[in-house]
Amino acid sequence: MVSFILRRIGIMVLTALCLTFIVFWLTNLFPNLEKLAKTQGNFRMSDDAVLSYLGNNGYLQPLPVKYGQWLGVLPGYVIAGTDGQMRARCATGGQDIVDAARFCGILQGNWGYSTVFREDAGSIIATRLGLTGKLMFWVMLVMVPGALIIGVMAGMNEGSRTDRSLSTVSILSTATPEYVSGVVFISVFGTATFGMQWFKGTATAAMDDANFENFFLPVLTIALYGMGYIARMTRASMTEVMTAQYIRTARLKGVAFSQIVLRHALRNALIAPFTVIMLQFPFLLNGVVIVETLFNYKGFGWTLVQAASNNDIELLLGVSIVSVFVVLTTQLISDIGYVFLNPRIRIA
Repeated sequence: MVSFILRRIGIMVLTALCLTFIVFWLTNLFPNLEKLAKTQGNFRMSDDAVLSYLGNNGYLQPLPVKYGQWLGVLPGYVIAGTDGQMRARCATGGQDIVDAARFCGILQGNWGYSTVFREDAGSIIATRLGLTGKLMFWVMLVMVPGALIIGVMAGMNEGSRTDRSLSTVSILSTATPEYVSGVVFISVFGTATFGMQWFKGTATAAMDDANFENFFLPVLTIALYGMGYIARMTRASMTEVMTAQYIRTARLKGVAFSQIVLRHALRNALIAPFTVIMLQFPFLLNGVVIVETLFNYKGFGWTLVQAASNNDIELLLGVSIVSVFVVLTTQLISDIGYVFLNPRIRIA
């Protein structure tokens, strides 16, 4: 088991390095760097002025060197600028270059400086990630129990009217993307209809004081989309378990149906949905981007949109590495949890 976990962690680290390098390469393409230079200077800068700015700030170094400096495994640059001034990646706030650290990358906790928000990218990401964490907590609290209840009820009554009705609801919720259901919820419940407004159509106030009125619509919008998929997987797993031989034996022995479901069927039926639930986190990141922008909730997804649309390279890189970490970590937990829940895999 230990070797399995270590092997999975090793694969996760290699995958993270590959993905972050690809994102780093894409964000450091010359058109993006040129746009960054003109944003920091002025849009009428000449080509020579653009090259001068990029050279003074270390952007014209070879890509592997820049990636190593950003990651923190190579010492930061020390460059004599075209204006005669010495500049160093690790010297901040007028700090003397001699006293500056040699390594100042992600591994040292230096996430860079946001050119849009004018503050440290790490503090921005930490704040916005906390807001998104609050949103995702309530999403999971609504989505997971609701999906399991629907899936178990449908699987227990395979082929019945209850099964068909619940399966139809699950398919409809999965087939409706967040930007459709979110707009519908805002139009119907977030605006005054017949002189009555059920909920607020924006979640900006929920950043400081979340309550049922201003937080329910974004939570429901994200939860509904993932709920249908988990419910369908739970139904399929429950249906398969209910036809197993040991369930039939328990019925022939006269064991109460409720005891069969709770003590025998449910435990084995939840093995597959557990994996599906853990893998929902990467998909929920996409929903967070859409819903936070739609409801003006300034969390992690909203920050990603702002960084990408404003060519904020350092912030975009920081957001990307957090996204990669979340996706790979949830996959690792899913694999380890599946091994613990399924004795056949654990023994093998």
